Amino acid sequence: MRLLDLSQPLFHDAPNCPVHPPVIFRTTLDHADSGWRMEEIAMATHTGSHLDAPLHKIEGGASIDQLPLDGFAGPALIADLRGMEHGTAITTEVLAQKLPGEIDGIIILFATGWGDRRAKSEEWLHRSPWLHPDAARWLVSRKVRGVGIDHFSIGGAGTQNEETHTILLSAGVWILEELRFPVESFELPQPVMLWALPLNWPGCSGAFCRPVIELA
Repeated sequence: MRLLDLSQPLFHDAPNCPVHPPVIFRTTLDHADSGWRMEEIAMATHTGSHLDAPLHKIEGGASIDQLPLDGFAGPALIADLRGMEHGTAITTEVLAQKLPGEIDGIIILFATGWGDRRAKSEEWLHRSPWLHPDAARWLVSRKVRGVGIDHFSIGGAGTQNEETHTILLSAGVWILEELRFPVESFELPQPVMLWALPLNWPGCSGAFCRPVIELA
């Protein structure tokens, strides 16, 4: 089996959501002193490539460990949205054009190009494309399994972020954030086979994952 990596790397002071704690990596043991190498890390659970469970926004909602593990692997469609203007919404009209077929049970991945712009910059932090709440309702009505995007928030950095998350997560649609789409991903036959297995963190509202596409 060959795999195509869609994850973003994590490292000390990596770019992340500006309202979250900074990413910290620290070497606690090294060979010269102890004969061992070990690191400690500190960051929010919604950092880097990660999954949102309903509990992230819905009080009493399912935590990440309460969602079926096999639900995080399955057929996915990559919506190529590269070239969108800064801060523009992914609307129902855009989705109807990009996703004209049946999408019941499919995972939808939005490739806006922002994964390649990842940096502690005004552009990346505050001016990404974002999924409009009406478009989120459209996806829910068509019974998609999950959605993903190449930014730290599918709802962007504006006031609409809360509503978009609420619509998706209250309907049991999990969210995969902070992806990066290699050029090869746009050349693959659709749908692709996605694997995005979360870490086993009981009671948590989300978890890190390593999203990959299975290649033939």
